[in-house]
Order: sequence, then C-alpha cells, then structure tokens
Amino acid sequence: MSSGVELVIQGGRIVTPDGVVEGDLAVSDGKITSVGTPVADATTRIQADGKWVMPGGVDPHAHIEQMSGMGQWNADTFETATKSAAMGGTTSVISFAAQAKGQALAETVADYAARAERGAMIDFAFHLTVTDTSVAGFEDDLARLIQAGHRSLKVFTTYNIQLNDAELLRIFQLAHQSGALVCVHAENDAIIAQAKAALIAAGHTAPKDHARSRPRMAEIEAVERICRFSEYLDQPVMLFHISTAEGAAAIRAAQARGAPVWAETCPHYLFMTDAVLDKPGLEGAKWMCSPPQRTAADQEALWQAIDDGTIGLVSSDHAPYRFDDTGKLAAGPGARFDQIANGLPGLETRLPLLFDAMVSKGQGGAEGFARVTATTPAQLYGLTQKGALTPGKDADIVIWDPEKQVTYGANDLHDNVGYNPWEGRTVTGWPVHVILRGETLVQDGTFHGRPGSGHWIDRPELATKPTGRPTGIEPK
Repeated sequence: MSSGVELVIQGGRIVTPDGVVEGDLAVSDGKITSVGTPVADATTRIQADGKWVMPGGVDPHAHIEQMSGMGQWNADTFETATKSAAMGGTTSVISFAAQAKGQALAETVADYAARAERGAMIDFAFHLTVTDTSVAGFEDDLARLIQAGHRSLKVFTTYNIQLNDAELLRIFQLAHQSGALVCVHAENDAIIAQAKAALIAAGHTAPKDHARSRPRMAEIEAVERICRFSEYLDQPVMLFHISTAEGAAAIRAAQARGAPVWAETCPHYLFMTDAVLDKPGLEGAKWMCSPPQRTAADQEALWQAIDDGTIGLVSSDHAPYRFDDTGKLAAGPGARFDQIANGLPGLETRLPLLFDAMVSKGQGGAEGFARVTATTPAQLYGLTQKGALTPGKDADIVIWDPEKQVTYGANDLHDNVGYNPWEGRTVTGWPVHVILRGETLVQDGTFHGRPGSGHWIDRPELATKPTGRPTGIEPK
C-alpha cells in the first residue's frame, strides 16, 4: 500500500460485517481506507495484539439536556453525556429534540442543535419528539425537518405528552409521506392510570411498587396496537425499550406478517429484574424506569429475541437524574413512586455490560456484539458512515482488551448523575482506546475530547423502507 496512511492498527481481531479479519486496519483523512491488507508505511501505528477491534458504538436512544414530562431537567449536558459515552466506547448518539407544548418544531430543533454544537464531543443526530400537533404550520414544519435530514420521530402513548390514536395515525401518515421512521414509547396509559390509582389508594407508594404500577399488559396492548398501525399504513416503526416476553412475541408476529416493524431493548431489561427496586426507603428510586424491569423469564425471552433478530439492537435509554432534590428526590423524602423521575444512566455502561455478556461469556459472540451495538442501529437509522469497519466509512474504532476486568464503583462514571446503577458488578472486557473519525478520543482511561468537536450526522434518506404494500389511508 502506498505511503500517506495516517494510522494503522495492527495485530487485532477486526470485527467487520463480513466476519473477523486478521491484519491491518488503515485510516486516512478520518476514513477507513483498508481492512486486512498489510500496510508498510504509516504515520502512527497502534499495536492491538490479542485485542478486539470493533466499530465505535452507536447509541440511538439517549435523553440529553432535556426536560422530562414531569418538568425536570436531565442531569447531563451534551458535554457530560458525550464524555461519558466516549469513555464507554460509544462514538455516535441519537438524542431527542423534544417539542414543548405550543412550540414550533423548527424552534425545538434549533434549540437542541445549539446545545449539541456547544457541548457534544461525539457525533450526534436527533429524533424529533412530537408532543403537540396543534401548533401553527406543524405539518409543513415537520416535512421540512425530515427533508433536512432528521429522519426519525418519537411519539408516546402515555405520560402527559401522549398522542391519542387519531394523532398517532396522522403522524404515521405524515412520516410515510416524507420518509421518516416513527419511534414509539408504547404503553397503554389507561391501564397504567388504573393500576397506579389502586396502588396509591391502598398505600403502596414505595419505589418497589412502581413496577406494579406499569403492568406488563400496558406494554403488550400498546405494542400490539402500534404494530397494527404500522401494518395498516405500511409505516416503518421502531418499538422502544421492549421489556416483556409478550411484547417481543407480538413484534415477532408482526414481522412474520410483513409489517415494517423493528424493536430494541436495553441493558437494564437484560441484566436486572424488578427486585432491584426493593430497597430501604427511597433507595430503589435510583433504578426506577419505564417500562420497569421485569422477570428472569422476560430476560430469557429478550435474549432469544436478540438471537433470532426480532430485537435488532440494544440501546441505553440513558435518562439521567441525580439522587437528590434536583432529580429523583425533587418531591421530598416522602415522595410516592409516581412523583419520582423515571430513568437511569446508561451511555457509559451499555457496551461494557454487553461485551461481558456477549463476547466474554459467549452469549452472541463478537460479531453479534458489533451488530446490535453499532452496525444495526447505524443501518436502521440511516447513519450511513457509521457502525461498521469497512473501507469508506468514518474511522470510528474501539480497541477492546478482552482480559481487563473492572468492578463498577459507587460513583465512577463520567456523567453528572452521581451514582452508578451497576455498582459492584464486574465486567470482563474494556474499551482501552476509542477513536472518532481517526482521532483518539479516549486512551487508557484518559479523555482527549473537546466540547463542540462532535459533528451532526445528516441522514438524507429513510433507511428503514416501507414494504410497498397499499396503505390504509391514501396520501394527499
């Protein structure tokens, strides 16, 4: 190979979409130029003997510098969140541009873009969170933003920002017309409201009661309904944070019928059960999230759904709140479960937890790990330059030491949350060198990023295509 190669990584096991390759990985001008071909001359050489060379993680579900539905700000800024992500091996993130009631979508996006451009230290894109379809010019605004490269929307079927069925169907139709993926937090709000009211009336208000306040049937019903909406309108849908065996089964059935439906789950559903909420006082609030953690049987079903492709990817659903009066304890020391912010940090821990399970313990292997944490999310969301170690793509690379063991501590993450929900858990395998577009971002625990150095990721076309079947409602 000719001279002029800026970086070559030698001696590692390079994980590509076509298999594991032994040899050199070359980088120039921030792009991968060759994989497996010997490189004679390079400005910089990194020896990766005995290590795995993986694509940089793509986390397509993270709440950053965002106001929650309960009116609380996340603990993280783009600076703290993206530093944390990079320390855990993630080099691209899709967070949310969350519309406030009465706010034009263009204003929402401009607001979040300014925050990200100021602080982000990894590359980023946005989901447009739609909460108010009644604002003036909404449909035109939405179409323009989709055409500008914001190819995914987020809608809720619960919380005070939910859309009703008529609104959901309209959003599906608009997305179909303009070419966007619709991501859905699917839980039945009426079922949750009934369960919550009964628990509170009976005096069951501790964090451990949060799990019972969001019955598994709430997820099952909403997932099945959204799958049917997708099928009816031939509209691509991503079902967020699947937590139940029945939810996974409903998605598998919809996919078998040919519906354009995809799904994700998260580490806290794969590695935690609802027992984690049963702690003295309000301690269990640290692990409260929605949907809640479920059972060991659900964990087994979710892993099976990953293995057979029903669930295509694993995101963090990073939703950071401090365990103090600025976050989880904002309603005071006697707060009921329904007064406590939902969510836990995950940007930094997603990849080490999954590497430990899939590579170190063999539950899916190195190629499966790269697929669910980088390649598939990049493909489904249209991040065409991300997610795989192939020539021409961005040189987003993570070198993993498969022998390094780390036991998580009480507060050893690099976000602004102040606690680690995985305290005491030991993982085998660690990201020792993280590279973004050919530049070292993390090396041996030292962070080298700069606020504002992250790039916005344009997504010029919809990656998750409709099936092409006739739709239930004809476009205008």
